[in-house]
Amino acid sequence: MSDLVEKSKKLCAYTAVDKNLKPSHKVIGIGSGSTVVYVAERIGQLENKNHYVCIPTGFQSKQLIIENGLRLGGLEEYPTIDIAFDGADEIDTGLNCIKGGGACQLQEKLVADSATEFIIVADDRKNTGALGKGWKKGIPIEVIPNAYAKISKELRELGGNPVVRSGAPSKAGPAITDNGNFVIDCDFGEIEVSKVEALNSKIKAMIGVVETGLFVNMAKKAYIGNADGSVTTLSV
Repeated sequence: MSDLVEKSKKLCAYTAVDKNLKPSHKVIGIGSGSTVVYVAERIGQLENKNHYVCIPTGFQSKQLIIENGLRLGGLEEYPTIDIAFDGADEIDTGLNCIKGGGACQLQEKLVADSATEFIIVADDRKNTGALGKGWKKGIPIEVIPNAYAKISKELRELGGNPVVRSGAPSKAGPAITDNGNFVIDCDFGEIEVSKVEALNSKIKAMIGVVETGLFVNMAKKAYIGNADGSVTTLSV
């Protein structure tokens, strides 16, 4: 990856923190991904960083919180989050997102749903305008292990192309989430913005589905780091 792209990631993350984190905030959700690294870094630079409690979405974000000297908390203690920052695998014009490329979509969605304000930070490769346009790996769907065959069949009937995510090369067999479940990546092709919510509802209604990687009507703002070093702010 070019230094310019990396600089744009850092700039968009710093901008998102500087423009949105307020002294009145107390609890911050910290997501995962290469751009969120710079969110944690920026918060760790603040003189009042000990004022905040940071809630991770998974192992990577927990490590980011610890490495930047931030206070670590959990949803059990802080079920209401003031503001959350996270990355995305793809973003459409309605700020709907596909997330879960790292198999953390359930924890990520729990934190996002608990947040009063949810903000996306990502590089411009993720800002395609339509889900499934650039992200070809499919929608990550977390399922209980003994339901994967049933859910795969129902996803095919819905028009998708489901594949159980492999844990190879580090693990023989399927990838396992932090919650001990399987992930099915299901490609539905390019999804119109107006149809994202209905598709998500149909998938979630399948018995055996734990959660989807479709984040619908959750983000209010997105900060996009462009390859030329600029930052684009999107809002709904």
